[in-house]
Order: sequence, then structure tokens, then C-alpha cells
Amino acid sequence: MTSEKIKVYETKMTKTLEALDREYQGIRAGRANPHLLDRIKVDYYGAPTPLQQVGNVSVPEARVLVIQPWEPKMVKVIEKAILASDIGITPSNDGSTIRLVFPELTEERRKELAKDVKKKGDGAKVAIRNIRRDGNDAFKKSLKSKEISEDEHDELLEDLQKLTDQYIKKVDKAVEVKTKEIMTV
Repeated sequence: MTSEKIKVYETKMTKTLEALDREYQGIRAGRANPHLLDRIKVDYYGAPTPLQQVGNVSVPEARVLVIQPWEPKMVKVIEKAILASDIGITPSNDGSTIRLVFPELTEERRKELAKDVKKKGDGAKVAIRNIRRDGNDAFKKSLKSKEISEDEHDELLEDLQKLTDQYIKKVDKAVEVKTKEIMTV
């Protein structure tokens, strides 16, 4: 019974961690990463379509992404979508493929990105603490309406706190790993 009530909050915390990971995939660390293009949509016959669905994305070198559109006429459309996005890289094309060359990050830019990583991590921690607060409030209401006993209430609060601590550590670890990745030259 107790674990089922905690499961709801654990699921929410897991989703928070997954959202943080997705955000971190979008932060470029000087290496070519196809996930940087995940949020870019191209106009494919009037429908906004994810870039990965209109061409093949490959990483031939550490700092180069190559996009090979399945239809040659899509080269200009993809190029325009990349320029309109916020990835900050100017694409070059040879008529049939698009190349994205990632410049080496400066020390200053690395520090900015590391700050951004920490800020996103702090946001995830706040979200996790808010989930804990929601759980605590729900358990208090259950106690007031006599759905659970005093002992069960205390046990739930303790379990939820342990879960919160566990997820805060996971966020700290994710921040540490991403920061190390960014600061590595």
C-alpha cells in the first residue's frame, strides 16, 4: 500500500530527470552530436517534420555532422531550417549534402555552458522538491481524512524524503558528468 502511494511521485521524479537529460543533449560541447538536431523541424510538403525524417544524419569526424537528404530538393529547405534554429552553426552544402562544422569552444564559452548546465540542474532539483511537497501535502490530507494512520503517514513522509534525496543525487551526478564533458578540451 505504502509503496504504491510513493510510486506516483517516483514516476514524476523520473520524468524530471529524463527531461533534464534531453535538455543536456541539446547543449553542444564542442563535439558533433546528432541529438543537437532533434528539435529542428523542416517544411516537408507543408508539414513540419523532424530533420531526421527527411535525411540521414552522420558523424564522419568528431566535430562534423553530415546531413544527406533523401530528396535533393530538400537541401535548401534543411539549410534554411538550420539557419533559423538556435544551434548557432552555419551550414554549408555542396548541392547534395549539408555539412555542419562545430568550432572548438573557447574557455569563456565552456564556462558559460557549464553555468547553464548547473542552472538547468538546479531547476530539476526544484522540480523534484516540488514533487516532494505535493506528496507531503497529499499524505497530510489522507491523514486528516483518516485514510491512513499516523504511523503510515510518518513512514510515507520518510520514504518520500529518501526518494527525493536519491533523485537529487542523480541530478547532481548528471550535472557533474555534463560539466566534465563540456570542460574537457
